[in-house]
Amino acid sequence: MRYYVLDRGDPLSVELTQQFHKLAEQRGFVLDAESPEIVVSIGGDGTMLHAFHTFIDRIPDLAFVGVHTGHLGFYADWKADELNELIDHMSGARKTGSVEPRLVKYPLVQLEIHKKSGTSSYIALNEFTLKGVDGTVVAQIDINDVTFEMFRGDGICVSTPSGSTAYNKSVGGAMVHPSIDALQIAEIASINNRIFRTLGSPLLLPKHHHCDIFSRKEQRLLLTIDHINISIDDLISVRCQVAEQQVSFARYRPFPFWNRVRDAFLG
Repeated sequence: MRYYVLDRGDPLSVELTQQFHKLAEQRGFVLDAESPEIVVSIGGDGTMLHAFHTFIDRIPDLAFVGVHTGHLGFYADWKADELNELIDHMSGARKTGSVEPRLVKYPLVQLEIHKKSGTSSYIALNEFTLKGVDGTVVAQIDINDVTFEMFRGDGICVSTPSGSTAYNKSVGGAMVHPSIDALQIAEIASINNRIFRTLGSPLLLPKHHHCDIFSRKEQRLLLTIDHINISIDDLISVRCQVAEQQVSFARYRPFPFWNRVRDAFLG
């Protein structure tokens, strides 16, 4: 098996990475930074986001496994003290394990950012946010090429189902099971009064729909794709839709999504 490990860089994660390399060598695994079959993330969800974007050009050809060393880990199936068990499952050494894991596929968000200076494309695992740098964001939101609303407020969050438990939740969005091919649009501190109106609640768009966010004034904006920040002062629009490709996670044992939600938010 060809593998690669990306860790958070803290002492515990670095130590676990070294342990993983030793155990992997004993099982005949091959360390491959160019074309791994499995990418192991050791740290938190931020580490998984970094791993995802590191290998974003090879998303269809590999799967991710998360080892959790922080406080919350929605993308991590394994704890720090379970490294030996994980290696056993990956190598097929356990009777209940298998070299071929069950692959769980999650939806992603495809973004097309149109600027006066050019167009660029991105994919988000968690979310895309648009915020103002100097003040209130003014943006027109179209759904399927029809004007839906004129937004004024702090910003807009567009999340994947797996990212619905992250920033989306903190701005009042719903938690969505990642088996649902959809994206969610949530407002960030919208202005609602007798003059300016927005829907005021999050909404879900299915896979065959798209939304366009048009900048409607001269404004400096901060666009964030997962952990990547982009400053823009010439934005025309951003098109958001469910991506054709999906991300794969290797599951060597069951870990239902709602169990993750319960453990993270209810204890």
